[in-house]
Amino acid sequence: MSKILILGTVAFDTIETPHGKEERVLGGSASYIGLSASQFDLKTSILSIVGDDFNSSFFNTFKSKNIDVTSIQRVIGEKTFFWSGRYSSNMNERETISTELNVLANFDPQVPKSFKNADILVLGNLAPSNQLSVIKQLTSPTAFVVLDTMNFWMDNCLDDLLQVIKNVDVITINDEEARQLSGETSLSLAAKKIFTMGPSNIVIKKGEHGALLFSGNNRFFVPAFPIERVFDPTGAGDTFLGGFAGYLAKTKNYSFQNMKKAVIYGCLLASFSVEKFGTKGLLNLDKVVINKRMQLFKRLIKDGM
Repeated sequence: MSKILILGTVAFDTIETPHGKEERVLGGSASYIGLSASQFDLKTSILSIVGDDFNSSFFNTFKSKNIDVTSIQRVIGEKTFFWSGRYSSNMNERETISTELNVLANFDPQVPKSFKNADILVLGNLAPSNQLSVIKQLTSPTAFVVLDTMNFWMDNCLDDLLQVIKNVDVITINDEEARQLSGETSLSLAAKKIFTMGPSNIVIKKGEHGALLFSGNNRFFVPAFPIERVFDPTGAGDTFLGGFAGYLAKTKNYSFQNMKKAVIYGCLLASFSVEKFGTKGLLNLDKVVINKRMQLFKRLIKDGM
């Protein structure tokens, strides 16, 4: 069975959208990635840090999905990373109300011995220094490394981020971030520029408009699965990343053709995530539900050709 190690945040989020408000729901990049990847029956481990307000019920949520939690550090007397935000009426704009780093401010990730030989390492959104530290702790020279990052790190830690990018196989970023990182307005030109930084594969996420995959001279686009009502877009990109990396870990096939399927699975799982607040849309999924939507998704894509 494939091993997938996920570095990222485990957090509490308070989210307000036009459809309501939820207080202190389970969130964080590693939570979304892990719950999404868990759909592929992998040996999954989350590498993160929480406070003592993160009680056993939340750990049990991960355990119920066969996610190893032994490398989630729990600091007594401290609080878990917290974020709160409010979405506009069209869900395309988000206002951050509060960000409290708490235990995350002193996070020094240590890869457990049992996952130093992970088949896939997923670097969720986190400080590049943390991401680079984890890369250096791996013992497998064939580990496939997938990176997610954001414009905050481009603004504040660009040199460290570029060091990370040199050491990854895939980078996933949204269209705005691709333009900022490359200095190009065209996404095709942006991908060409980012290729020179190190990665051999680039996924550009376009939110409700789907995702683009660039691999050498190959290109692939898949639309987002059409959802009647988006309740909460928080974590959709991380859910995409979990589905993408989870499928690759399951199949152990990193060819362009297989990566196309991984992108489709990423978009599919993200469609479940946005239907409920926080990570709730990922908690009650099973293969029957996923496969049913996948068959519909394939027909929608095929009918457009």
